[in-house]
Amino acid sequence: MANDLEIHDLHVEVEGKEILRGINLTVNKGEVHAVMGPNGSGKSTLANTLLGHPHYVVTQGDILYKGNSVLELKPDERARAGMFLAFQYPHSVSGVTVANFLRTALNAKRKERMNGDFKPIPIPEFRKLMREKMKLLKLDESFATRYLNEGFSGGEKKRTEILQMAVLEPEIAILDETDSGLDIDGVRIVSQGVNSLQGPNLGILIITHYQRILNYIKPNFVHVLVKGKIAVEGGPELAHKLEEQGYDWVIKQVTE
Repeated sequence: MANDLEIHDLHVEVEGKEILRGINLTVNKGEVHAVMGPNGSGKSTLANTLLGHPHYVVTQGDILYKGNSVLELKPDERARAGMFLAFQYPHSVSGVTVANFLRTALNAKRKERMNGDFKPIPIPEFRKLMREKMKLLKLDESFATRYLNEGFSGGEKKRTEILQMAVLEPEIAILDETDSGLDIDGVRIVSQGVNSLQGPNLGILIITHYQRILNYIKPNFVHVLVKGKIAVEGGPELAHKLEEQGYDWVIKQVTE
């Protein structure tokens, strides 16, 4: 049986400069992986490449989802297939409410799954679903009528990203520095939301600079990215070692 997400010898360039230099990583449903590393190590490049951002050019290697390469798939096609990216800096969409955005995205995913038998989710059914997910994430129902991320605080934006994940129910979720810009309470609340969605049908790849979010979301595996390569791998204890000792000892191993 094929793994859910497999990254093979992935090399990526941005504007002609090589950023990722041979990444190998496997993520399956039911697992939580953390990718850590200092600034400029290629963490966000990895996240954006996985979901097909056109500015990131794959020059070598492959990304397999359920055994099939996704390199030729557009970002929306990867999303409809079951992949999800929570952005480090979510964009505002003026004039589009959170509810309308979520219903449109959910219908696009349903259409992919149901082929010719597609019918849009009835509005009452969608409202019930959204309220259930908002309650699970401790979000006020007024969020549904606000324009997407417009005037939202950093914490509200990140919680709305997790709401999207809850409604769309991806099989592989990539969380790109979900803790950035959040205070301690914000990290805790967002982490609780992620934890409420964990289970055997979801694989999570958390990309983070700091260990603090991993105090709340417990990873099964930790991978340390330095200069575009995975330099060290281990279990949750590796994240604690990085918190105590920093990244210098890892960087030294790469440069020696």
